[in-house]
Amino acid sequence: MALSKYERRERIRLRIRKTISGDEQRPRLAVFRSNKEIYAQLIDDESGKTITAASSRDKDIDTAKVNKSDAAKLVGKAIAEKAVKAGVASVTFDRGGYLYHGRVKSLAEGAREGGLKF
Repeated sequence: MALSKYERRERIRLRIRKTISGDEQRPRLAVFRSNKEIYAQLIDDESGKTITAASSRDKDIDTAKVNKSDAAKLVGKAIAEKAVKAGVASVTFDRGGYLYHGRVKSLAEGAREGGLKF
């Protein structure tokens, strides 16, 4: 029997998480994508803490009436700005089981434009 979309993504996500982890110098940039919104977090897996986060629900991004792909790019720039303020220059990118395409790709490009290296 075929896997559901959620089960398939969860398997891919766990396969990725076996190899990717973040530390204080190079945290993990985790992406979650819902139907309407997109969220990004910088996570230090050694201490189990979120360093900073950004989402399309933030006031400055939500008030900019743009399509979902452009909102993802703004989220990428916002997380990069917050990361630079926190003293983070490079990250490992965790696409969360989603294809590197569309909104996930836009978020990554926005983060690169904001100054993050990965």
